[in-house]
Amino acid sequence: MCSSSLAPTSEAHVDFLPENKLLLNAVGEGIYGFDLAGNAVFINPAAERMTGWTAQELLGKNIHNHHHHSHADGSHYPQEDCPIYNTMHDGIAREISHELFWRKDGSSFPVHYTTTPVYKQQQLIGVVAIFRDISMQKQTEDSLRQALEQVQALSEKLASENDYLQMELASHTGDVSISGESEPILRLIQQIKLVANTNSTVLISGENGTGKELVARNIHKLSERSDKPLVSVNCAAFSPTLLESELFGHEKGAFTGATTRRKGRFELAHQGTLFLDEVAELSLEAQSKLLRVLQEQEFERVGSSTTIKVDIRLVTATHHDLLKRVQQGLFRMDLYYRLNVFPLHVPPLRERLQDIPTLVSHIVANLNKKLGKKIKGVSNKGLSHLMAYSWPGNVRELQNVIERQSILSQGQVLQIPALQVDTANAVSTHGQTLEQVEAAHIRRTLQQLGWRISGAQGAAQVLGLPASTLRSRMKKLNIHRPS
Repeated sequence: MCSSSLAPTSEAHVDFLPENKLLLNAVGEGIYGFDLAGNAVFINPAAERMTGWTAQELLGKNIHNHHHHSHADGSHYPQEDCPIYNTMHDGIAREISHELFWRKDGSSFPVHYTTTPVYKQQQLIGVVAIFRDISMQKQTEDSLRQALEQVQALSEKLASENDYLQMELASHTGDVSISGESEPILRLIQQIKLVANTNSTVLISGENGTGKELVARNIHKLSERSDKPLVSVNCAAFSPTLLESELFGHEKGAFTGATTRRKGRFELAHQGTLFLDEVAELSLEAQSKLLRVLQEQEFERVGSSTTIKVDIRLVTATHHDLLKRVQQGLFRMDLYYRLNVFPLHVPPLRERLQDIPTLVSHIVANLNKKLGKKIKGVSNKGLSHLMAYSWPGNVRELQNVIERQSILSQGQVLQIPALQVDTANAVSTHGQTLEQVEAAHIRRTLQQLGWRISGAQGAAQVLGLPASTLRSRMKKLNIHRPS
């Protein structure tokens, strides 16, 4: 190991007495002395050990070109940007901890260094740079960061599962009865009671907003599985890849971002009920895997070969004509017959207008709790207006209308104005597919609300959808905010 300390090439080293050099050579940090041209005039043994360059190789040479010429990504590091050289020019001390030095063998290491100006007789004559290798510190920080990310992911997972189970628990004790006394509703309630205490698979059909999920909750509530979870999955809210993980779970490292093992909805619904909403949106690949689970009552997590057996009761729902989708090649016929064991149809609101007064009373009671108001009901004229409307959005639209008027109302009796269907839009939908009509309706709602999706005045609330579901539908229907 070289013990040279100061080359007789610069005025900066005249103050380095032999005893001072002994001290500088003994410290554990690397030390470089520079003249105002940026050339090395002093190198201690610690610097030699850390960099692999000996003092004889570097004294009198430009250090930046050896140790500091490139950034971590390999891009060029101009000398004029170097903090060491800036100190030579302005005499200001600096402390840096986000850069690296290059070794003689071509490898690099992260450093923390300080640059201190050297003065003689009030004249700047050079700079001293003191640096240390912080590789272990960086590794510790990275390991800690990864550990914190894993803990955070696990905490979020546990919180999500806890929130989900709490929500399901609330559904067991809450009021989920179906309101109405019309013949279609009484017939539906009778069918629910007949099938509830069986393990038969139920397929619920009906237009958007009719209350298909409410029917599923009633089936579960009246079944022998009511003390077990009712687990819901909106099949339209996930891409085919994510849906498989959502249904069956995944192992750690099964795909990018799978930092922990996660249980799927099938496992969470063990001995309970699994409700697949918008089942028609399943990809053909997902349909095939679902069919196997129904046949075998077993599956594997994504990234695992271990078979997991489950005992579930399956309830599905769709607003599509599944048989028509079978004929179009969009839905497997064998899966259709597996799901269509006991079909239930939820009638649209326009076919049971006489239920509106009962529905309004139920909705107002819930809104009083939600909004902290004391609304007694809707005026007779308001009820007449409600019953004269065709309700293309069904019960969900009725709920939105009542809630909007409840927020605006200053009195205890709601005055509902006459409601009108957008006839201009109705004409424009002639000859369009259902998806085109849906896309136009979502886009129009977003435009009216300034493209706000979530929140109290967001499109998701107006449309009666979770914000995540609305974003998923926007992606599927290629709806983008204009730039």
